Amino acid sequence: MPVASPYAARLAAIPVERKTLELPTGPAAYWVYGDAAAPLTLLMVHGYRGDHHGLEPVVAHLDGVRVISPDLPGFGETPPLRAAGKGAEGAAAEHTLDAYADWLTAFAAAVAPGAPILGHSFGSIVVAAAVAGELETPRVILVNPIGAPALEGPRGILTRLAVFYYWAGARLPKALGDALLRNRVIVRVMSASMAKTRDKTLRAFIHDQHDRYFSLFGDRDALHEGFVTSVSNDVRRFAPQIAQPTLLIAAEKDDITPIEAERHLQTLFPDAELVEIPGVGHLIHYETPQQAASAITRFLRPSDADTR
Repeated sequence: MPVASPYAARLAAIPVERKTLELPTGPAAYWVYGDAAAPLTLLMVHGYRGDHHGLEPVVAHLDGVRVISPDLPGFGETPPLRAAGKGAEGAAAEHTLDAYADWLTAFAAAVAPGAPILGHSFGSIVVAAAVAGELETPRVILVNPIGAPALEGPRGILTRLAVFYYWAGARLPKALGDALLRNRVIVRVMSASMAKTRDKTLRAFIHDQHDRYFSLFGDRDALHEGFVTSVSNDVRRFAPQIAQPTLLIAAEKDDITPIEAERHLQTLFPDAELVEIPGVGHLIHYETPQQAASAITRFLRPSDADTR
C-alpha cells in the first residue's frame, strides 16, 4: 500500500498535465506543473534510476513557478533511446553522456527554450554537459551535484560493487537479470543507505518512493549503460565552460560527493554560489525540499530578495 506523501497537500494544489514530445530518438514523456501564465518556467532533470516523481516535493514548494519535468530516456515513461530516424522499432542507441546531453538539448529547445534548468544527481551531469554544449539557458541549478568521481568517493568500494551488480544484471539470462535489478531487498538497501532523516514517517515515504519508481526502467541494457555513464563522469569536467550564473545545492552528509568536494567544485565555475544544507545526504529532494526550493526561488528571482 502506498505511503502518503508529506507533501501531498501542497502538490495537490498545483495543476499538472502529462504530455509527450516526439523526438528523432523516440517519444519523451514529461509533466508540466503550475499555471501556464506563471512568469517563470523551470526545467527539471531527475537523477539515475528515478523519474519525474522524485522532484515533486521540490515542485510542491516552488510557489509561482511553472515546472517542466521529463523522464530521462530509459526511465519512467520515456523509452530507451533509439537511433535517430529509426522509429520505435529501430536500433537501440547507446546511452552515453553525449546521447543524454543531445537528448536534453533537443527536448529543452522544443518545450522550454531559454528556461533556467535544474539537474539532480546524475541529472546534474547531464545538465552540465548539455549547458557546456549547445543548450541555451540563463541560469543553472545543480542539486546534490556529482562533483567528484563516484569511484573515489567515501563509498568507492560500494560503488565498485554496484558496477558489478549492474554488469551482472545486464549479462545474466534475461529473467534472472531483471529479477536481480528489480530485487526489492536490494532497492531497499540502496534507499536506506541514502536516507539520513530519523523521522520514521519521512523514511517510510522515501522507501516507498524507491520501491515504486526505482524499477521502472525501460530495459536492463539502458540501465547498465546509464550507470556506466553516471560513474564515468562528473560535473567538474564541464564547470569551467558554464558561464551562466550557477547555484549548487549540496548536502553536508552526502556519501556520493563529500561536501569538501562540492566546495572545490564551486571554485571551478566562473560564477557559482554554493548553498550547503546540514543534516541531509543525497536525498535533498525528499528530505529538505523546502530549503532547496527557498534557495532556488531566491536564485531565480534575485530582485525579489533585494526588495525584502
